[in-house]
Amino acid sequence: MDKLELGLIVGLTEDLEASFRKLADLGLATCQINCWEPQTLDDTVVARVRDAQRATGVRVSSHWAGHTGATVWNFLEGPATIGLAPAATRAQRLEELKMGADFAAKIGVPSITTHVGFIPEDPRDPQYGPLVEALRSLATHCASLGLMFCFETGQETPVTLLRTIEDIGTDNLGINLDPANLILYGKANPVDALDVFGTYVRGLHAKDGFYPTNGRELGRETPLGEGKVDFPVLMHRLKELGYDAPVTIEREITGPQQEADIRLAIERLEPML
Repeated sequence: MDKLELGLIVGLTEDLEASFRKLADLGLATCQINCWEPQTLDDTVVARVRDAQRATGVRVSSHWAGHTGATVWNFLEGPATIGLAPAATRAQRLEELKMGADFAAKIGVPSITTHVGFIPEDPRDPQYGPLVEALRSLATHCASLGLMFCFETGQETPVTLLRTIEDIGTDNLGINLDPANLILYGKANPVDALDVFGTYVRGLHAKDGFYPTNGRELGRETPLGEGKVDFPVLMHRLKELGYDAPVTIEREITGPQQEADIRLAIERLEPML
């Protein structure tokens, strides 16, 4: 197997070429672009992304598609605010994610990725069926554009995610595995989760952290290699499953420490690629 490529998740900034050049200077070949303002994704932004890729050689591997409205990353407000799961905002966010898919097609990337939210674990929950229908609509739209739709792991158990993929039933569904999220939300050991949905993994966020210590707040994110994710075993198992997509570093802090932790992650991941 060829060596896996390393990348970084980055926001859509005004000076996108400068952001891409920083990635190139770090020796990173790919990135996922993140945007929470889908209404801004016009042809000017498309041109900026294409120009940045051409000027730096850094390739966008997926568009991480956000949506408008409040999003609270905890166990209390999260179920009512994250992704397509909340019924009150589902219709608007579905259209916004389709806009994100249109943008991804225009910039020539193979997929969009997002958090769906707290998918009901009980398939008889009255909200489960309508959520599956919305996701099928989104997946079908992506398929019409030649795109995959990837669920980022986090708010749902591996079995719930697998069942949802099966129930949607389209052939363009994948998983962007964020192993830290499975731990931060207390949903699973990420290595064990591969036994459930490993064949669907099409993207990987390299992030680390600890399990929750109370029932209200997520666990704590850490520098890669200092939390509960067993990256050597995880990477070995993914390779056994035939994983060949980029490994995208994510460190959700800001400032000089973020850059230091990104460099540390590169150093620790390189021998595993």
